[in-house]
Amino acid sequence: MAKYYLGVDVGTFETKGVLIDEKFQVVAETGAKHGMENPKPNYFEQDAEEIWWKDFCIVSKGLIEKAGIRPEEIVAVGSDVLGCDCLPVDENCRPLRKAILYGIDARASEEIAFLNEHYGEERIRELFGHPLCSDDIAPKILWIKNNEPEVYAKTHKFLTGSSYIAAKLTGEYVIDQFLAKASFRPLYNDDAKIDEKECALFCRPDQMAEARFVHELAGHVTAKAAEETGLKEGTSVICGTGDSTSEAISVGITTPGKLMFQFGSSLFFYYCSDHLTYDHRIHGGDFTVPGTFSVSGGTNTAGTLTRWMRDTLYFDILEDQTKSGREPYQVMMERVADIPAGSNGLVILPYFAGERCPINDAQAKGMIFGLTLEHTRDHIYHAALEGIAYCIAQNIKVMEELNLPVENLIAVGGGTKNPVWMQIVADVIGRPVCIPKVSIGASYGEALMAALGVGDLKDFHELSSVIEPDRVILPNEENTKIYRKYCDIYDKLYTANKDLMHLL
Repeated sequence: MAKYYLGVDVGTFETKGVLIDEKFQVVAETGAKHGMENPKPNYFEQDAEEIWWKDFCIVSKGLIEKAGIRPEEIVAVGSDVLGCDCLPVDENCRPLRKAILYGIDARASEEIAFLNEHYGEERIRELFGHPLCSDDIAPKILWIKNNEPEVYAKTHKFLTGSSYIAAKLTGEYVIDQFLAKASFRPLYNDDAKIDEKECALFCRPDQMAEARFVHELAGHVTAKAAEETGLKEGTSVICGTGDSTSEAISVGITTPGKLMFQFGSSLFFYYCSDHLTYDHRIHGGDFTVPGTFSVSGGTNTAGTLTRWMRDTLYFDILEDQTKSGREPYQVMMERVADIPAGSNGLVILPYFAGERCPINDAQAKGMIFGLTLEHTRDHIYHAALEGIAYCIAQNIKVMEELNLPVENLIAVGGGTKNPVWMQIVADVIGRPVCIPKVSIGASYGEALMAALGVGDLKDFHELSSVIEPDRVILPNEENTKIYRKYCDIYDKLYTANKDLMHLL
């Protein structure tokens, strides 16, 4: 009987699924679109039942139908969900509120301020491994405790997205040990065991999921889940993880020196290191791959900003899509292809939803600087693409200061479909950018780790060996020289305007 591995990635605006065969080649892809709620400034939420689980079921059934295979031919399943999120569920795994999303949700600023005062700077460093920020889940649990006591009282488990999907599939509550140690501190120790003493301030120890390695089995598909997903009862399910981690694995970020930038709704990066790194601008910790460490961080906008540009500045092209049949992003890309480096003196700070690394300022604001009557919407869009690239350059500069050598830079995610954007990135950072042959992203990584989980790949080294490169984008040296000046302006714009941003 043929063997297949299924991977599902629930992202900010879309769920993607993939089936791979015994040679680890893609045999079917499908997806489902969804939205994200922004009920208040700095509040970002999704309905776990109606989006995460419903999408998983749609994608799972769709892949089986599209590939024309029998459910019993799928031997293992892996799934991830965007970032690290906070989802309280009852004893039947029913969500008690909408999921509070990853670092883009900055509602817990008062809780972060309280914890900083409560612990002090040195203890914060010991417990969290980095300065507290909107990526951390403990302050979000504390926010629920302070603001929604009725939800808090009913909570059986505080989960993240991948934990929720695994629980819906198997009935078992587990979490990737990397996510536990990276985002749920101080609720988990360095050995990924629940820290009962530190939990006391936030929740009961029994409200936390059991930490396992990402590729370890969470359990097997239950009869109820089989009916809803189309999978066969008893199918193996791995623990799973966050989307950025799966994305990193999907492109072979398994050995020190490799750096991945994930171009999704936000932009996230992972660097694989051979030692632990601490710096207030980025996050250091263990990595999903046993025996390695990570340096990670992200921006709050990437695809979200290009979507805003599309909806706000190119609404006519969006409306015309039904008539012309042309995808708006393709039209936008063609319109900016010939705009020179620097967008004729225009610089955009892409902080339209606050910002994470390296400034870690939830109150940062977006800025369009240098506008003249000569500029068009195309210049603004081009400058937005450059703004994300400037942020990438900032974070690479931090790594260089920390003596973290970047030997391979790999881009993945939806943004890689835009060659103009990828060339801008290569030009701004002055380095080659590699794009893998399979750039589906996190769902592919989950499918590979599912194969690893059932022993059909020996280890992460063998997993990495099956990943093939596609193309390398080389920087234009003349553009790189031009961009040095713009990177400097970009760096100074935030510093010069930080206080004014906070006044807003």
